[in-house]
Parts: sequence; structure tokens; C-alpha cells
Amino acid sequence: MKIKFKNIKRIVSLFLIITNVVSSQTTEKQVGLKIKELENLVKELDKENIDSYKERMTIFLAKTFLGYANWDEKHIALNTDNFKKVRVYKNKAEQMAKDLPDFERKDVALMLDNAIKTATALSEKEIFRKPYQEINWSKIKHDKNELTYKGKPVFLSDYTWKPEVKELNKFFGELDGVYIAPTQLKASGVVNPATINQIKNKDKGTAGFVFIAHTPPSKWTLKEYGDDFLTYGGQPFTHYDIDNPGARKMMSELLEKTVPYMVDKNYTQLGYMLANEPRWITYKNQNKKVWYTGGVSHYTKAKFKTWLKNKHKNITALNKLWKTNFSDFEDVSIEIPIDISLMGTSKWYDWTTFNEDRVTDWFTYLKQELRKNDPTAKAHLKIMPSFFTDNDPCTGIDLEALTELSDINGNDVAAHYNNIRETADWEGDYMFGWRELYMGYDFLKSVKPDQINFNSESHLLSTSSTRDLYMNPKYARAVYWAAYTLGLNAVQTWYWPRREDGSLRGKMTNAYGGSNNQQPRVTQELQNTIIDLNTFSEEITAMQHQRKPIRIFYSKTSANQESTYMDGIFDLYESLNFEGLPLGFATKNIINKQANKNWDVILVYKTAQVTQDELDALQMYLDNGGKVIVDSVSLKKNEYGLPLQILKESKGTLVTLTSLDQVKSKALFTVQKELPNLTITEVGNVGKKKCTWRVVKNKKGNDVLSVINLGREDVELKIRYKKNPKNILCKDLIKGVKVSSSPVLAPYEVFFVEVQSN
Repeated sequence: MKIKFKNIKRIVSLFLIITNVVSSQTTEKQVGLKIKELENLVKELDKENIDSYKERMTIFLAKTFLGYANWDEKHIALNTDNFKKVRVYKNKAEQMAKDLPDFERKDVALMLDNAIKTATALSEKEIFRKPYQEINWSKIKHDKNELTYKGKPVFLSDYTWKPEVKELNKFFGELDGVYIAPTQLKASGVVNPATINQIKNKDKGTAGFVFIAHTPPSKWTLKEYGDDFLTYGGQPFTHYDIDNPGARKMMSELLEKTVPYMVDKNYTQLGYMLANEPRWITYKNQNKKVWYTGGVSHYTKAKFKTWLKNKHKNITALNKLWKTNFSDFEDVSIEIPIDISLMGTSKWYDWTTFNEDRVTDWFTYLKQELRKNDPTAKAHLKIMPSFFTDNDPCTGIDLEALTELSDINGNDVAAHYNNIRETADWEGDYMFGWRELYMGYDFLKSVKPDQINFNSESHLLSTSSTRDLYMNPKYARAVYWAAYTLGLNAVQTWYWPRREDGSLRGKMTNAYGGSNNQQPRVTQELQNTIIDLNTFSEEITAMQHQRKPIRIFYSKTSANQESTYMDGIFDLYESLNFEGLPLGFATKNIINKQANKNWDVILVYKTAQVTQDELDALQMYLDNGGKVIVDSVSLKKNEYGLPLQILKESKGTLVTLTSLDQVKSKALFTVQKELPNLTITEVGNVGKKKCTWRVVKNKKGNDVLSVINLGREDVELKIRYKKNPKNILCKDLIKGVKVSSSPVLAPYEVFFVEVQSN
């Protein structure tokens, strides 16, 4: 009998379905056995009074992801659609979706294998664990630049959109909060009663923050504030004209009607977030698409004319700088979006500086209105530090001014495991892009050292342009360990879009495929890292509080006028970031407002243009006995390209050098007394160093060393004391055992040890 080809295909298809079902059932059965084995080990650990919090978290996570895998197996089409939204998965989206459930189950199995291995080693006394203090989020205290629980610093971690499930909260955070927005205004002065009742009836809650959104207000605002009220916003998250007087009236009414009910609640401990990812991009580029750029209203243009008059005093001065012939300031006209080809000109400088000033003025007003209704309120903004570190032009965001305005160092800093859009410039040297994280947090800590750092939308794991389903879990440890040692106190990671049953919430955008809710081991390793950071929170906090003896001078003027300015600053930062010494920044305001004894030397590198005020701050520092190292191309012109007087040594020390290597060497020589008494040598390395490290003293007076390998290859280290190089002991603090003082660190590896002389 002949079998038709069509029937053969059906038989093969049925065979594959049966095979997949049997395979998934086998994997799930195997995982179930591993869960039981780990549960039995937890009982043994508990009997021996060995902390088992990590293992209990892992068991819960394993069961959770098994449920997710089962849901994914029934929703191949939906997952296919989500994978299609990710550039690198677009052409294989269906296969990715089909493979996903099996990947998740196998990843859970690997996660359990590792947990069983660790639990067995603990039980057999091969390694030792310091007990973990579980955190009661309703009893957190916020004291200046620390969050504490029972008198000890703690680091908080949660996820955006994580569902309110008891065990999820227990292991992955209990961040609380309230959402308010102008959409809740039914008419001028009238807030939706449901919103008021919700806030009134809400209990004190746990540590959290108030999310103030600026989504499109209701249409009644057009009648009251003008037809163009919703036309000139700060896209994509501020949907109205902040320079229209109606904006202030509207937001004042919203805050007045809602904030008084939130005073002294736990869910405001992490502040009121005045805006989500604020930006007012107002430039165009003929050679490249500019996202979210737009024009401005007649209200904004009128403000600009007043700003120009206050700055330049007379129209003749403006015309000379702009090369124009306006009859008076009312006659001034400018095309917005402004063309990026004008960067470096007087017109570009004035517009971009004004754009920042008007945005800062807007948030200053919002904070004033907030404080009227809650005098204890702490304000912050979810600012993208990439605007600063990447030198993005004309965004309206002055990171320093807005951080000075804030009471919490708010941000949504990102790091980059990969770049799915293009080849990244860091990939030749490093395993991940760390520029935004390291420079961004060191800048925030330099501007406001006495405030906590709250990343309310962490893109350390993934962003729209960073994704890898097969991410090395060690990356999660490396990047979060780096963030907390640099000053992070609380984080809400992007993101947890699954509901309790594994289904997906709406509006997934392009962010889901290949992200952490499909990655059991990554999710577990992140939480293991948070547990370890909290277990040794005093040592990590000491690293956060370390003095920053070397300060790199940052000029807003050069940043506005030179597109590659921050590339040069990063070159200097990078050269110093692997010497075991905390780095900081100096600006005009930091020099003028902070105690100059907080640092030993200021480095000025590739900073050609500064205002007279910036130059005066450096001169004052020298007059007071400070030390400045400057390269030969810096401090030559003011914001309009006019020549400046040179710095004078005065009572201080002024050194002019010509190369990056000279600046680095002289800086390290200047602060040699501040250098750690440990030396870390990367054996055989003749290129760029790859391991960042910090050293602090613990309560016993011993050194605690933290090292992260950012490089692409294994790195052998030689750890020695300067005065006693031969006899040295290292103890792994997480495993509680002695380890080599010449370890080999794999990429992403964190080495956290107590060091003593023998």
C-alpha cells in the first residue's frame, strides 16, 4: 500500500508533537525531582542552623518558571509576535518561541543543579555562609545617603510591573507607591473621586515612591489653556507645553488635591518622581533620524527672548555674536528644531542653554508646589544619564542642575550586555558597555554625595537595544555589584511583565523577547547578588562613601559646543578607572559649593571652551592652594569662541601637560598617599587594564577587596601588600573559605575577599 506524501507529513508532525510533549514531560519530571532534592537539603540546612534563604528563593523561582514554561508552550503564536519585535530574533521568531519552553525548563534544571551543589557544600562544611537578615520593607529608614533596617544599611531591589503576589514580594521586593497624573483631573481643580478615595484609603504601606506622570491631559484643557496646549510637549512622556501658564495651574491643582493625603507614608520614602525620562529634544539632523524632536510654542519663544535680553543686555551684543541684524530682542527669530550643523555657534549655545534652563525652571516650580503640600517631600527625576555620558545634544536635560534640585539621585541608568542595533565601540575591549553606569553614578555621587541613589527603572539587564535570551548569568552579578559599589541604594529593574499564571500584561512593546522573565538563572543570580550585597552591606556602603581624591573637570559649555567632548572625558576616566581609586567629577558648582578638601587634584582634559564663571571657579581653587593639572588644549575660549585669560598658579599648583599618559601619571603621583596599600597586577597584560577594584577596612581593621573583570578574557591577578608583598591571605567572604591571592578571574567574575598579612 502506498502512503501519500501528505500523510507522511502528518505522521512526522504528529511524531514531533508527541516527542516534544514527552520531552517536556521528562524535563519537568526531572526538574520536579531536583526541587524535592533541594527541599530536602533545605531541611538539613535548617537543622544545622545554616541560612537557607537563597535555596528557598530558588525553589520558589523554579516552580514559578515551570509554570511560565507551561504557559509559553500553549502560546507559541503570541511569543512569536514578541520575538519578531526584537531585531536579532525577527527572522527566527517562530523557532525561538517553540524552543522557549524547553529552554526555560532546562535553565531551571541548571539553576537547581547549582543550588544543590552549593547547599551540599554548605551542609558538608566545605563552604560557609554568613546568615542573611530578611528585610521588612515597612520598617526601612531613610537617613541622608543610606537606607537602613535595624540600624544596618540595606539595598532594596524590585521589578517594574511585578504582580502583587505574597511570595514574589517576599523574595523579589515589596516596592510600594502611588500613581498620579493630569489625566485624573476631570476639570480645572476637580480630581477624579476614585483617585482621591484610592489614596485616602491606602495604608502607610512599604518603602516606595510616587510616580507623577505627564500623560495627555483631558480635552477640557484645550478649551481652557488653548488649542496648542497638547502640541508642544516633551515627548514621549510629557504631552503638554510646560511653558503655557496653564501647565503650572494644572499641575498645581493635581498636587494640591492629592499630595496632602500622602504625607509621612512609607510609600513616599523613596520620594516623588517628578517625571519619567524627561526630555525636550529640539534639534534636527539632516543625516540622521532624531527621535522625539519637535518645535516649541510662542510661549517658549517669548521666554527665550527674555532670556537673551537678560544675558546679552543689548541687541548690539547679540547681533555681533550671532552675526545677525535684529532691531531689538522682540525682533529675534530662530528656527526650532534648530539644525545640528549650528553646533559650536553662538546661536546653538544660547538655544541649548536656554532649553536646559527652562526645563530646570519647570521642575523647580513642581518641587515648590510639591513642598507646599508636603514640606518633608523628597523630589527626584527618572533621568537618563546617557544624555550626560553620551553627550546627547539639545535634550533640555542639565543632569547637574536637576540633581542639585533633587533630594534623591534619581535615574534609570543602563549598561549594555550587547548592542543588537550596531557594533558597539566597547566590544573590542570589554564584555559589556559600562561607560554610562560608571561615569553616570560617579557624576551623581560627585554632585550630591549625601543623597541616596534610586534607579527607578534599571536597564542594567536589558533595554530596547540590548537583549540576549542566552545571557551569561554572571553578567547580572557583575553589573549589579558594580552599580551598588558605585553608590546605588534602591533599584526597580526593568521588568516583570508576567502575571501570576505566566500570562503577559498588555502593551508589551518590543522589550519582552529575550528578557529576564524568560531567564530563570539570570533572575536567580540577580537576586543572589542582592542577598550577598545586603549580607555585606556595611562593607559595600563603605565603598560607596569613599573619598574621591581625583576629580575630572566637566564643563557644560564644552559639552554643549563640542559633539565629541564626552569621548575625550571618557578616555581620561577609563585610563584611571582600573587603579583601585574612586573617581569623581568637578564642576563650577561643585568647586564653589562643596568643601575643596574633599579632593586632592582637578584634571582638565580636552575642555577647550568654558564660561568665565567656570574659569573663575578653577582660579579660586588655585588661589586657595588647590592643585590643577591641565592639558595644552583646554581653557582657551569662552562659550562664544572668544579668547580667555590663562589660569595663574597663585597659591596652588598648576601643571600643564600634553598627553593623556602624562595627565594620568601626574594625577596618580599627586594622590599617591591616597592609593590603596594593596597592589593588583594583571599578570601578562600589556594593553588596557580590565579589572576594576576597590578596597575598604572592615570592623576588624582588615582590608576588604572587591574586583570585577570587565574584560573579554580570563585575567590572572597578583594581589600583594606594598610593604609585605610575600605573605598574604585572602578569604572569600561569600563562601567563607581561603582562596588564592593569585586568582584567575573569568569575564564578569566578581572577586570579593577579606585580605590580611600572614
